[in-house]
Amino acid sequence: MTMYSIRNAALTTVCLALLASCGGFRDAKLDPEAYRIEAGPDSRGNYVSGSSMLDAFKGGDAEVKVNRFLWTASLDVLDFLPVQTADPFTGVISTGYGTPPGGGRAYRATILISDPALDARSLNVALQTRSGPVAGGTQRAVEDSILARARQLRIQAEKF
Repeated sequence: MTMYSIRNAALTTVCLALLASCGGFRDAKLDPEAYRIEAGPDSRGNYVSGSSMLDAFKGGDAEVKVNRFLWTASLDVLDFLPVQTADPFTGVISTGYGTPPGGGRAYRATILISDPALDARSLNVALQTRSGPVAGGTQRAVEDSILARARQLRIQAEKF
């Protein structure tokens, strides 16, 4: 045999061995309970369900644990800022620099909604200007505006 045919025979044997080992997991079972998300109450405007994390990849109606009133109020109050990313799965909204109406300084914000409750502890806002972070009072005023708008939205939703 020539060196070429010995090398081809060895390569073919290795490929067949690798291909044969691929079927070793065909009897393995995926435990769907390992991927379940806990269901929560929806009476406070929460995006929660008892669906699976894998439903997000199936194109189903997977819901996430972000308070819809806080989410909408954040977008309403900071509507002068261009939204760069908004991820409802993590509850993070990042904006680019924008100038408020009647203002001369450009701001940018990162908002984190960390809990499904309509509560001040669920909302974290980080504001900064081009020269650095803003004063604590300014940041608290924006957080208070978002919380006030979220409460208004919740009251409006209860009327219907």
